[in-house]
Amino acid sequence: MEPVDRFLGHLTAIERSPNTVRAYGHDLRDFFEFLDRQGLRWDGVTLEDLGRFVTWLRLPDGARDGRVAALPWVESNLAAATINRKLSALASFYEFHHRHGVGLGELLTRWRPGRRGGSWQPFLAHLGARPERHRAISLRAERRPPRELSPAEMTTLIKACDRLRDKFLLSLLKSTGLRIGEALGLRHEDLDTRRRLVAVRPRTNVNRARAKTWSREVPAETDLFRLYSDYLHDEYGPLDCDYVFVNLWRPLVGEPMGYSSVDRLVRRLRNRTGIAFSPHLFRHSYATALLRRKVPAEIVQHLLGHASISTTVDTYSHLGIEDARRALAAAGLLDDAATEPSA
Repeated sequence: MEPVDRFLGHLTAIERSPNTVRAYGHDLRDFFEFLDRQGLRWDGVTLEDLGRFVTWLRLPDGARDGRVAALPWVESNLAAATINRKLSALASFYEFHHRHGVGLGELLTRWRPGRRGGSWQPFLAHLGARPERHRAISLRAERRPPRELSPAEMTTLIKACDRLRDKFLLSLLKSTGLRIGEALGLRHEDLDTRRRLVAVRPRTNVNRARAKTWSREVPAETDLFRLYSDYLHDEYGPLDCDYVFVNLWRPLVGEPMGYSSVDRLVRRLRNRTGIAFSPHLFRHSYATALLRRKVPAEIVQHLLGHASISTTVDTYSHLGIEDARRALAAAGLLDDAATEPSA
């Protein structure tokens, strides 16, 4: 699929996350499967075709190829948020080809209401001087706050690690909220033991690990640096590598640790502990705990490396029922007995 290959090659060239490129590839595969089944050309689709694509995505397993009929009361196979993500991938795909002079048929000439009342704009008109992200089609998706790991779950996962390297990796995520790509890209020079700081610096990494934003420093506890010292002394040894996290027991020994090694570690720990988690959940837990303890949002934004403070507030400032109980009790609006969960 040459149009898809060109688009994914462009994403790789501008150093988008490998996970993002992979996800876009899966989403576009679904779209081109739909086009093939409908006998449509990718550069001649209309908004009505996109609407039919959404309907097709919502069909349950087996109904897309016509083998079974979809009954009205059967729930969709995909969540609305997942479908919206696929539509976002399509918007980026068509935006790329539009900028490179490819005619996109009626898709570009359809009109839709603008944001402010009576104004009207053509779909993808935002490709002018002031780009804005719009989608002509989207589904109403329930917004769910990111799941957290409890302190007990994080402790269990760290203790379940057999190796100091893995304990240090999870402890680092827990104590600093780094993205897994930022952790895998760390060099020894980035850990300032004396000042107890971890520096995140965007750079090109041979293991394709990626730091999304500008340089920043994150304070960490003394215990984290003690664990780092133990890891260097007991496992890292005389290896000559700038990277903090390296392969120690699988080929190529001494090479920077990659995403696949982290994936194997996560699978082992899931099986061992029964805790469903991803490395990113440590980041969610770190950020939510800071905001819950009244750390100012602009400080949390800096520690997380968010480009916008609205990302920090919108994503992590959710409250659970126990937070509400504590706030009401502190305000004298709930008696102490009511703050205790019932048996």
